[in-house]
Amino acid sequence: MKIYTPLLFFLGITVVSAQQKPKDSLIVDQLDEVVVTGQYDKQSIDKSVFEVKVISRKTIDQLAANNLADVLNQSLNINIMPNPSTGKSGVELFGLDSQYFKILVDGIPLINDEGLGNNTDLTQINLDDIEQVEIVEGAMGVQYGSNAVSGIINIITKKASDHKWQITPYFQEESIGNEYGWFDKGRHIQSIRIGHNFSNKFYANATYTRNEFTGLLADREGKNHQLNDGERGYEWLPKLQNNIKTLFRYRKNSFSAFYRFEYFDELTKKYNPEVRTNLNPATQTTNPTASDEAFFSERFYHHLSLSGKVFKKANYQASFSYQEQKRNVETYTYRIKTREELNNQNFEYESRQGLYSRGSLNNLFKNDWFSSQIGYELSNINGYSSFLAGDYDSDNIERRLESYDVFTSAELKISDKFSLRPGFRAMFSSKFDTQGAYTLSSVYRFENGYSLRANLGSSPRNPNYDELFTYFVDVNHDVQGNPNINPERGSSAFLHLKKTFWFDDYNWKMNSKLSGWFLSVDDRIELSIVNQSPLAYKYLNIDSFKNWGLSYANDISIRNLNLGVGISFSGESKELISQTGYNDDYLYGFQLNGNLSYSVPKWSSVFSIFFKHNGPEYQFIQGQNEDNDVVFIKGKRGAYSWMDATVKKTFQDTNLEISLGARNILNVTNVTNTSTGADGVHSGTPANSVILGYGRSYFLKLLYNLNF
Repeated sequence: MKIYTPLLFFLGITVVSAQQKPKDSLIVDQLDEVVVTGQYDKQSIDKSVFEVKVISRKTIDQLAANNLADVLNQSLNINIMPNPSTGKSGVELFGLDSQYFKILVDGIPLINDEGLGNNTDLTQINLDDIEQVEIVEGAMGVQYGSNAVSGIINIITKKASDHKWQITPYFQEESIGNEYGWFDKGRHIQSIRIGHNFSNKFYANATYTRNEFTGLLADREGKNHQLNDGERGYEWLPKLQNNIKTLFRYRKNSFSAFYRFEYFDELTKKYNPEVRTNLNPATQTTNPTASDEAFFSERFYHHLSLSGKVFKKANYQASFSYQEQKRNVETYTYRIKTREELNNQNFEYESRQGLYSRGSLNNLFKNDWFSSQIGYELSNINGYSSFLAGDYDSDNIERRLESYDVFTSAELKISDKFSLRPGFRAMFSSKFDTQGAYTLSSVYRFENGYSLRANLGSSPRNPNYDELFTYFVDVNHDVQGNPNINPERGSSAFLHLKKTFWFDDYNWKMNSKLSGWFLSVDDRIELSIVNQSPLAYKYLNIDSFKNWGLSYANDISIRNLNLGVGISFSGESKELISQTGYNDDYLYGFQLNGNLSYSVPKWSSVFSIFFKHNGPEYQFIQGQNEDNDVVFIKGKRGAYSWMDATVKKTFQDTNLEISLGARNILNVTNVTNTSTGADGVHSGTPANSVILGYGRSYFLKLLYNLNF
């Protein structure tokens, strides 16, 4: 039987003939993706009130991704912002930086040098034990508290195995641009994961990964360059990471518990391009030296999770976590000819230690039309940061922040087609006044297979350490934080229309989604002039931000072929009252992405290609006209495209997997950028370019699955 349905997803004007999804098909059940983020219990995406994007383990393997940045780089509405001078990679979601969304691991915000869940360096998140990545766009303040204005990214780890023993070693060799060597150039990764089912109740695994990124020289000459010509050092800093993870899981009847531990350390070295030649006039010889720095990051992660049933019907979940991450710096004098380190001094730089707990009780009064959740979230974060970056011998700024939140929500099944979920969270803090967050989510399922989801929510953003505690005052500067500033107020509205089409006796499947959104941040914190003479700056709640847009995504499965295409168009407005004569007009941009994978069972091979185009981005920046008056000019960051490709071959008799591929095939390094404004403490000329990549690189990955 054929049913004619309007295919709104192709500009709303095409009509196709499609078969409806069979309700009792075993094939369909196997294709349903299960999600946990924002849910009362694990459930399929189709049944979720929230719209959840899933990046599966299959996609991660096809990308041969090493860290979270490699995966998110191909997603719509997400921009990865690498920083070669620090080795870190930040991320933007809907034009807002990483202060405005949270990164979670199994529902727990991940601590880092600068925060809890926010400002996370994506290159420090290893993916070797990851089952899937779930993304919820839009404010999630009720479920996950403050600093979740633009959304959350939840990383789900592996907690089970189908085999009694599972031993998986692998190594990966990768060039960095056109630079590669067995030891001194390129990226070298070695890893091993061991999992064991002690019984049908108890499972454990352990993973160790070593990831060495030797840095990119480009036009530089490395750390042993002896001339003072500005060419010493690296364009992309060398970095060495070690990561150890363990998990223990116990499960009996309805009770389940797991404990997860992670230890991570990273060494990043920064080589000063300025060389002191130290000429000896008597002998006409030199003894060149340089002042270098080494940054040490170290993270400890403990997570205990309990879940089960009470009163035979209600589900409880409780998580307890202690995390610590610190970043220390060692300064030293490097004697280049003899390759010695002298005058070594160690300083505390940045640190966070946190106790965190989250618990919920679900469906205590559940019936056919009503389910509910009540919960709490507690955090006690103690941290410090250096008085001023580079001024390591000054007193650290140390503060403690405690929060005590309670939240509740209820899901009402108004009819078989329509469900509604309102929710509210009250936030109590040792630093800020009591705040609230709300959410109202709904889903309507039409008879023809369409589903419409609407999500309205809010989440505040708490000020960071710089905004609260900066104090940089001398003869030439007066820049101060403001302990009295208030959290920013963020809210969003999202609308998603989805449909799954089935064709040709269910051998073809097409998932289509059309989304629209509006996101705003009020009382935005910006560095503002508070005194003209002498010039003084202070952080104040006076600006605002708005973003609206539309996106379309389409995934097609045709037997052995999988194809995905997407497009996103958005406008962004910033009301910069902190700057005189600001322009708050909307500036528009777009993104395209696509992926194609084709499996050849006869060869036990999968061919994959991923593509993303980032259109030009615009921003108003301050400048001066011919009369030296301050005016606003529309700056532009140029467009660029990113493409990755992989061939994966499995040798079934030996369980050996070989992946061969290329990243950044279009050889992106930097793009023209005139959107760096002179809106900081010092005015200056806008930059000519921004570094986004280190060029085309190639990789080879060998993985062996020993299962018995």
